[in-house]
Amino acid sequence: MQILDPGSTSRTIILHPSDDVAIAKAPLTPGRRFDGNGEGPVTVRQAIPVGHKVALHPIRQGAPVHRYGQVIGFATSDIGAGEHVHTHNVGVAQFERDYAFGVDVKPVQLVPAGERRTFQGFVRPDGGVGTRNTIAVIATVNCSAHTTRKIAERARAELLPHFPYVDDVVALVHKNGCGARFGGHEVDMLQRTLAGFARHPNVAGFVLVSLGCEINHLSYLVESQVLYMPGEERRLPPMVMIQEEGGVQATVEAGLTAIRQLLPAADQARRSTVDASHLMLALQCGGSDGWSGVTGNPALGYACDLIVAQGGTVVLSETPEIYGAEHMLTRRAISRDVGEKLVERIHWWEGYTGRNDMEMDNNPSPGNKAGGLTTIYEKSLGAVAKAGTTPLMDVYEYAYPVRTRGFVHMDTPGYDPVAVTGQVAGGCNLVAFTTGRGSCFGFKPVPSAKIATNSEMYQRMVSDMDVNAGRILEGASLADVGTEIFELLLRVASGEPTKSEAQGIGEEEFNPWIIGATM
Repeated sequence: MQILDPGSTSRTIILHPSDDVAIAKAPLTPGRRFDGNGEGPVTVRQAIPVGHKVALHPIRQGAPVHRYGQVIGFATSDIGAGEHVHTHNVGVAQFERDYAFGVDVKPVQLVPAGERRTFQGFVRPDGGVGTRNTIAVIATVNCSAHTTRKIAERARAELLPHFPYVDDVVALVHKNGCGARFGGHEVDMLQRTLAGFARHPNVAGFVLVSLGCEINHLSYLVESQVLYMPGEERRLPPMVMIQEEGGVQATVEAGLTAIRQLLPAADQARRSTVDASHLMLALQCGGSDGWSGVTGNPALGYACDLIVAQGGTVVLSETPEIYGAEHMLTRRAISRDVGEKLVERIHWWEGYTGRNDMEMDNNPSPGNKAGGLTTIYEKSLGAVAKAGTTPLMDVYEYAYPVRTRGFVHMDTPGYDPVAVTGQVAGGCNLVAFTTGRGSCFGFKPVPSAKIATNSEMYQRMVSDMDVNAGRILEGASLADVGTEIFELLLRVASGEPTKSEAQGIGEEEFNPWIIGATM
C-alpha cells in the first residue's frame, strides 16, 4: 500500500491517490475547506474528530469506500462530499478479493552472517536463545491455579533474592484443563500450549502443578508432549499433585522444594553475544485507532523487514484482524500452498463465527470505532502493515512450534492475551505491541514493547509506552521510527526492561485458547 506524505502540515491526510476519504489530523469543523484528491477543495459539512474520515466526493449508496487504495466497506446511504464517513453510513458486505498468490513476492537481501547485528541472549542446550532467564510454574488445570500462584509468590519472595542471575519465577495459570473431551482437539491444543512454555528458551526450568483428577492429567500431558527431562532415560519433569501431596499447603511446600532444586542450575546461565537471526518477534496490535495503519503498524513493519534481513523471524497472528486484507498477504505467499493455507484459515473463521451466532465484523471494538476505525476491513488493512513487505513463508496453527525463518502467520483469535499466548508457545522471544487508544499489555516470561500510534496518547500514557510512532504525523519518517523500534528490540533482547516489564505486568495475560464446548 502506498502511503502519501503522512507528515504533511495539512489538517488532513489522503493515503492513496484512489481513496474516497481523507483522515483528519486535527478536529475539522463545518465550513472548513481542505485540498481534495486532485478534485479541488472540499468543504467540511459535519464535525470530524481526529483520526476519523471525511468524504472527498459524493459516494452513492452501495458503492465501495476506499482507504489505502483498498475497499474498507460499502456506503449504506448516500454520502456527500465533506461528510463524516463512519459506522452510521458505511458497513461490510461480501466482495471478491484477488488472492493472486505470490505475485508480490520480493526477494530478501539477507545480511551476511558475519555482518549481522547482535544482542546478548541466553543460549540453551537445545540451541534456542532466550531473552530472559526465568523459572515457570505451570498449572495443568484451573483447579491448581491458586496453588500455582502461591508457589510462585513465595519463590519470588523467599528464594529468588539468592539467585541474582534468574530474572523471575512466573506463575502460568488458566481457566482450562477439564470439562473437555479426553483426547480431543481442545485438550491437545492446551497441552501443546503448555509444552511450548515449558520448552521456551526464556524458561530455564519449570514445575508442573496439578490437582490430580483433571482431564489434562499430568501423565497424559507428559506422555503426549514428550516432556521428559533430557537424557537417555525417561525421567519425569518436576511436578506436584495437590491430591497426592495432601492439600494446598503441602503442595506449596513441595513446589518450593522443586523450585529450590531448579534455581542453582538456572543461576549458572549467562548472556552471551548472538546474532539477530535468533530474534523471533510476536506482532500484536490492541486498542487500535485511525492512525494505527498510518504510523505504528507501518513503522513496526519497517522494523520487521530489518529483522528478516538479519535472518530472524516475525510472527503475525490475529486471523480475524486480517479479514478483508488477507489478499495483501496471499500476494506475498512464497508458494500457492502457503497462500491456500491462509485462505483456508479465513474460511474456518467464517464458519466458526457463524456457528456461534457472530459476525466477522463484530470486531472492531467500541474503542476502535471511537478512534476512527469503521469496519473490520479497515482495521485489517492497517493491521497487516505490521508484517512489513517480505514474503509470507508459512502459516501455522495455534501454538505450534515455529520452525520457519522470515515472516510467518499463526492462526489465533484477535483477543490479545490469547493470541500472544499462542505466539510465545510457538517460540517467540519478544513481543511488539502497537496501540492507539492505549494499552498496558505485558507478557511474562517474554518482554513486550509498546508502540504508540499518536503523540497525544503517548504523552498521556508515557509510563506505559516504549516508542512514540505518532512522530510520523509530525514529520518523522517511517524509516526513522522503524529503525528506532528495531534498535529498542535489540536492547530489550539484551535485558533492557520494557515499560510494562518494569511495572511487573504480564502474569495475568497468559490465556490459552479455549476453542470447543465446555462440558
